[in-house]
Amino acid sequence: MVEPGERGATRIADRVVAKIASQAAREALRVDVADVADADAGAAVADVADVAGVVDTADADADADAADAADVGLTGLAAARPHAVAVVRGDVARVRVAVELGYPSDIGAHCGAVRRHVIERVGELTGMEVPEVVVTVERLHVPQWEHPERRVRRGRDRVR
Repeated sequence: MVEPGERGATRIADRVVAKIASQAAREALRVDVADVADADAGAAVADVADVAGVVDTADADADADAADAADVGLTGLAAARPHAVAVVRGDVARVRVAVELGYPSDIGAHCGAVRRHVIERVGELTGMEVPEVVVTVERLHVPQWEHPERRVRRGRDRVR
């Protein structure tokens, strides 16, 4: 048997940690959108769902594009996966995550949820300490801006 001091070490690459962080951010946004829907049953939820473009994620057979859209409360074309960059030094990972959110939304709550979930999941899956997660909101999606062609009716809304 090889002595512990003579064994090799497992090193987890920065890009692997970044992919884990990206997926964790996506999970956090999916849960966060679901929490908004569960928080208040009734008309308010319908209004939030309409404004945010939330789709029903309870159906396990929903296709991947619909799931991606629901993750960030956006319609299909606007949905973007969170992008992460990680720097690993020993057993410590520092992570930067860029997300896109629906508007209107509680940006601070979304960012906090992403930060907490990334710390938890990266720690769980890699065994690393994550003392810093910087969350950047790169874009806010306004539903009526996502599909402007739907508003155009027989040239009345066109500029002449």
